[in-house]
Amino acid sequence: MRKVSDKHPMFSPKDRDNIKWFWRLYLRDKTPWLIVVLIMVSLQAFVYQQFLSLTENGLRVIFDEGSIQKLVKVCAIVFILFLTRGLLSYVVPRLSVWLAGNAVRSMRQDLIRHYLRLDLAYFEKTKSGDIILRLVSQVDGLSSFVGHGTVGAARDFVTVLVVSGYLIYKSPILFTASIIVIPVLILLMGSVSNKIKTIQQSAENAFGNYMSGIEEMANGMRTVKISGQEDRERERLFDATEGIRDLSIRLNAVQSLFPPSIDLVSAFVYVLVIGGGGYMVIQGGYNMDAAGIIAFLLGLVIMFDPMRLLASFFSQLQASLILLDSVRSVYREEVKITDHENSVSEFNSAGNILFRDVHFSYNSAHPLFQGLDLQIEGGKKTAIVGATGSGKTTVLSLISRLYDVESGDITIDGLDIRNIKVKTLRNSFSVVAQDIVIFNASIWENIRYVAPDATDEQIWAAAEAAEIADLIRARGGAPLGPKGSQLSGGQKQRIAIARAFLRSAPILLLDEATSALDQKTEERIQGALERLSKGKTTIIVAHRLSSVAAADKIYLLDMGSVVEQGTHAELMAQDGLYAAMYAAQKEGYS
Repeated sequence: MRKVSDKHPMFSPKDRDNIKWFWRLYLRDKTPWLIVVLIMVSLQAFVYQQFLSLTENGLRVIFDEGSIQKLVKVCAIVFILFLTRGLLSYVVPRLSVWLAGNAVRSMRQDLIRHYLRLDLAYFEKTKSGDIILRLVSQVDGLSSFVGHGTVGAARDFVTVLVVSGYLIYKSPILFTASIIVIPVLILLMGSVSNKIKTIQQSAENAFGNYMSGIEEMANGMRTVKISGQEDRERERLFDATEGIRDLSIRLNAVQSLFPPSIDLVSAFVYVLVIGGGGYMVIQGGYNMDAAGIIAFLLGLVIMFDPMRLLASFFSQLQASLILLDSVRSVYREEVKITDHENSVSEFNSAGNILFRDVHFSYNSAHPLFQGLDLQIEGGKKTAIVGATGSGKTTVLSLISRLYDVESGDITIDGLDIRNIKVKTLRNSFSVVAQDIVIFNASIWENIRYVAPDATDEQIWAAAEAAEIADLIRARGGAPLGPKGSQLSGGQKQRIAIARAFLRSAPILLLDEATSALDQKTEERIQGALERLSKGKTTIIVAHRLSSVAAADKIYLLDMGSVVEQGTHAELMAQDGLYAAMYAAQKEGYS
């Protein structure tokens, strides 16, 4: 049978590795400042030791000598000592929080950098609440723990060591009697630590789900209101808050085991010291008097308070180790779409784009492309159409390396896109999509987002080309509301088109660019899209076939395969699936 300490160690190998990681990256370079902090907390502990010594001497002055002058001197020294400790108590937290703040700021910035390097696949499988939880709540929790908790624990630990040393010097026998219960505390901390980790992990998961639920409610408020589901949303979030409360209560219940345990141990030790010390004074011959016993008891009082805080620190440490592991887990996510050492920074972006025997799947159990072949001619307009789930948008994702093919290759002018630097490749695209990201800023700032260094003249030219300049003049610098809530669908689309004009990349991707618009609005925007696509390799993904009739070539996808290809006229003449879909849509619009 395995021992409890072996089954539930206070620090698992993963914990030790995470602590080393945090030290190596974020604290080791601050070693000189940490030494300064350690010296100051040692001085705080030294104040306590001197206080005990002066207290003992002061008591002897009172009981034995009766000297007012010596008593005043002792009181003055005690006041100066505690004044010094008070000053250190102000400086140490300020310095430690500054050090921890810088360390955690660096960690948060590294985390943001890493998040932005991660592949799109990670974000499509990870709840946004989990990302927000790590970047905000968990990092702040670590900052507080490192800045206050760890430095406080160092101060308490040094205090316990210094005061213990003084008590050993005064009476090794009494001190030995007072620490015989320490193993009980060690066993208690070992048995409780694993419970704290388990509950903390559940609490972090519950918080992540709660944040995701809030975001879903806020994003879907229009649907919530229209369908009258306020009560359902309230109950859903209420259930989440109940779960968080229950976990918090359980965590507190486990952590609360430490303080009363320390109190019980303290009571037992005080009884031993009072009884044993009293016996030593009464019997004589132990170099112990009444002043020494009082000072010894006072030393225990001083020592057990830091011990209580240290016990609480170890319970908080278990929770913080969960936070640290959660934050570090992001770095364990592999970035698959990267440059290699032979990646090139230049290529002919006007060349043909060729898919050759491409295999790809989002889920290995349900392959999407199994040998896809198609050619997109440079400088021409190519449309990709088909039913939902046929793989239209995936074609654009693969061209821009948001995902990599599993086998086969995609080339531009004969060069495999995996041999082009990712940034260079993506800078070759302008995108107008159905799902437009609009920030709560002015139209001007929203357009400039894709080219922060653009001049005012360039932004105005892009706005004029997208026919949204008049709206900019009318609204001025007014923000557009969350996700552009103050704009119509057509106005949002024009911002996306203006961005594409401003970016002016040689390859234009139109991903269901007009599918959310009514037919009249679509017709007005088509003019801007025609100007935008002039002289560029344009790839149009569309469900509405009327918007691709002018394309130089049309590919019809079905279940990940090209089933028909040709111009609009050729496909209509074939009288196949494309013609049937076109006729059905035309009838639906009439």
